[in-house]
Amino acid sequence: MSEYSYVTLREKPELKEYAAEWFHDKWGVSKEAYLECMEAYLNNETEYGWYLCINSDRIVGGMGVIKNDFHDRKDLSPNVCAVYTEKEYRSNGIAGCLLNIAVNDLKAKGITPIYLVTDHIGFYERYGWEFLCMVQGDGEPEMTRMYIHQ
Repeated sequence: MSEYSYVTLREKPELKEYAAEWFHDKWGVSKEAYLECMEAYLNNETEYGWYLCINSDRIVGGMGVIKNDFHDRKDLSPNVCAVYTEKEYRSNGIAGCLLNIAVNDLKAKGITPIYLVTDHIGFYERYGWEFLCMVQGDGEPEMTRMYIHQ
């Protein structure tokens, strides 16, 4: 069984460049956009954090929290974003653990509820998320599912 460690970017700020490149590689959003959000978090300009799962100095899972995840409901904030687990590490509870860490971290800071957009049905519900409504993604032809965690 692999040994995973779960950290926030504030706990391991030296991972910023690596994490920004890792998220960029997974989602195609510019590395600069990730760096901007990560720097705001590291500089205490926001409490919207970045959460990583590390295995042997390698990021194998991660997610962030941002103001808005590219949808038309600007009033539904903050949003979990960029949830990803490397294929060979899936089904080990990594994403669920990251989600729980983020929810607990934000609740401890008085930030609740939190939202996320996804096309997945059945996954997030296992971790206390509830379907809220459909939202229009920026530049997307189809509506996307919005979930809430209170």
